[in-house]
Formats: sequence, C-alpha cells, structure tokens
Amino acid sequence: MSTATQTPTNIAKLDHELNQAILSGDILNAFEKYYANDVAMQENDSEAFTGKEVNRKREQDFINSVEQFHGAKLLGEAVNGDVSFSEWEYDITFKGGPGRVKMQQVSSRRWKNGQVAHERFYYKASH
Repeated sequence: MSTATQTPTNIAKLDHELNQAILSGDILNAFEKYYANDVAMQENDSEAFTGKEVNRKREQDFINSVEQFHGAKLLGEAVNGDVSFSEWEYDITFKGGPGRVKMQQVSSRRWKNGQVAHERFYYKASH
C-alpha cells in the first residue's frame, strides 16, 4: 500500500540532493526536478508567487541578474516532518547593482509528494 506522505528520511535525501544541485550551479534543472507545478515561493514577508511557470521565470531572471558568482556555502540543513531548512551564504556581484553582495539566507521548504510545494527565503543582504 502506497502513501502520499513522505518520510523524513526521504525528504532529507531529496532536500540534500536539491541543495547539492544548487551548489553545483544546476539551479534550473533542479527546479524542474524538485518543484511542484503549483509551487508557491516567497521572499521574506512578501506575497508568494504561485505556479511553476511564474517561478521558473523568476529563477531565470535571478540567474540573468548575476554578473559574477563568487561562491556559495551550505552551512546546514535539517528536516522536521515534511519541512526542510537550509542555511546558506552567497557571494555575488549583480549586473548594474551596488557591487559585490554577501548574502546569508535560510530556505524553508514544505514538501508534498516528493516535491517542493512551498519555499520561503529569509535573508538580509549587505555589501
């Protein structure tokens, strides 16, 4: 008998695979593989953007806004039920932006049927 809920072990494995894909720079392929068609994504306390198409475009726009990617570090990852958390450090220079930016970010993901159904980013950028 199959169940729609994922075990924390499966979610931990999926989340780890997703994080490794992000670290390797395979962001768009990871998005296609790990995110649900009706995914909702939001930044800090902004309103969520819903749907894979609109969020795919937002991911592509983010990638296109980067002039130089200096590095990323995955500081930690954890799973509690169907929720995973990842803590990141990014070092990026954006096109036409204020120069080099070091970002610290936490990503909170809610998983459903083996895919990310909701992702929220918590961050504050500094130069």
